[in-house]
Formats: sequence, structure tokens, C-alpha cells
Amino acid sequence: MSPNSFEQWRRDVVAQVEQGLDQCLPSIDHVPTVLHEAMHYATKSPGKRIRSLIVCACADLFGSNIERAIHSAISIELIHTYSLVHDDLPCMDNDDLRRGQPTVHVAFDEATAMLVGDALQPLAFNVLATQPINISHEVRVRQIHLLSEAAGTQGMVGGQAIDLAQIGLKMSQSELELMHSKKTGALFLASAEIGALCGLEYEESYREPLRSCARHIGLGFQVVDDILDASSPTEVLGKSAGKDLRDNKPTYVTSFGLARAKEMAAELEERTEESLMCLPRSGGYLSDIAKLVFNRVS
Repeated sequence: MSPNSFEQWRRDVVAQVEQGLDQCLPSIDHVPTVLHEAMHYATKSPGKRIRSLIVCACADLFGSNIERAIHSAISIELIHTYSLVHDDLPCMDNDDLRRGQPTVHVAFDEATAMLVGDALQPLAFNVLATQPINISHEVRVRQIHLLSEAAGTQGMVGGQAIDLAQIGLKMSQSELELMHSKKTGALFLASAEIGALCGLEYEESYREPLRSCARHIGLGFQVVDDILDASSPTEVLGKSAGKDLRDNKPTYVTSFGLARAKEMAAELEERTEESLMCLPRSGGYLSDIAKLVFNRVS
């Protein structure tokens, strides 16, 4: 896949996701106006849309276009945004900055931020359930099951609970991997599978290599995030730099050092490449997304 074709495809995906989010979110003119304004503020803040790209890349890998996968991508973005809004709250990670702008509870207030997350989560499932494309009821139910599992106690919520319980404590590599396989990795995994299910040529024989690839990309994303938190300024990160260290949170860098964390990222990139070779077209755009994730660190 040429870099130019990937960049054009990436721009097309992001543009359609942005348009789709605008269409599915309640109008800011409708009551309750402040809540709806805050939902737009949170969801349409400038992000990389990595998870949306994974959804559409996996659909493309199995014979579908962006249009067939876009509602699945939107639902993933809504769940991801809800998790960020809640994670930033003072009772959680207490962050003031997200994607280069004030977090929702800072820009509005704490109660509104809580309600934004509460509203975005059911909206995500509504988008999946009512997507106006020719996808069977069986596939829709399976997609909803995958997303609910990724968002629950065996996924993001469970990972966040482990994270909060481990502040100030030491964690082994396997313990860190378990936490992040839930907190970060579960939604990457769901993005890949939900996207693949949009594909007309998806077969169960590809499920395990696809999950393996998504698992490595998700974990790699987190390791790279920890490296960037320790080595990049706030202006580059779009969020408060060095906060993990100040909050005494166990990360790959605080637990094993910056050099070892970079080695881990390189190892995960190698495993990702091995998994990609087991997929059609060596992973197609998924291969480009993997490069995007791992190349954030030199």
C-alpha cells in the first residue's frame, strides 16, 4: 500500500467519521442545550481517530468500503469519547487537558461531564442497532455484544478499576499487560472484529490472527503513550506531560525505565508485523495504521 493512497484513505475515513458524528449527535439547539453542547465539544475535539481507522481498515481487508463500516466506526468513537470524559474526572485521573483543550469537566462542570459520558454510551449502541445498511440482525447483535464486552468490567471499566487500585504500587509486566489489555486493548480488539464483521468476505479462520494483530497494536499504543508521557512536552502531547510520574501511577516507563519501554514497543511492533502476515494482503491499511501507532516514538 503506497503512503499516498493510505493518507488519502485516512483523510476520507476521518472526514466521514466527523460528518457522521455531527449527524448522530443531538442538536445543540435542543433541550438540554448545555448537555448537547458538551457532547459535541467532547466528541468533536481533534483526535487521531485511530480506532475508527482500525474499524474501516478491517472492513476494507474483507471486501467492504468505508460507507459500509462508518456507523461501526462512529459507535467506537462514541464509546472511546465517553471513556475519556469519565477518565478525566477529578474522581478518576483528574486531568485538566485533553487533545490540547480543557477537559469537559473544566470547560463545563463535573456533573455535565458525568452526564456527557452517560449519554454517549447508549448513543453508541443506538448507532450500531439502527445502522441503515444491509447487515444481518445476527451480525448487528454480534457487534453490539463485542462492544458491550469491550466497554464493561472485562474491558475498559475493569481496566480503569485496576488502574485506580494500583496507584503507588509496583506492578509486574504481566500485571501491567492485563490492566492495559482491558483499559486500552479491549476497544482496539473490538474495533478490529466489529470492522471485520462489516466485510463481505470475512471468515472465522481469520479471527485469531486478526485478534492477535489488534491485541499487539493496542498494547503497543499504550506502551508508546507511556513513553511519550515521560519524554514529550505538554504542547506535543495535547495533555499534561509527566502526569503519570507525578501521580505515582505504574506505567511501562515508571516500572521498567524509558530504555526498556522502547525495547518493549519494538518487540510489540515485530509481533504485530508477524500477525499481519497471516491476514489478506498482509493486513492492508491495518499495516499502515500499525506504523502510525509505533512510529510516534523514534
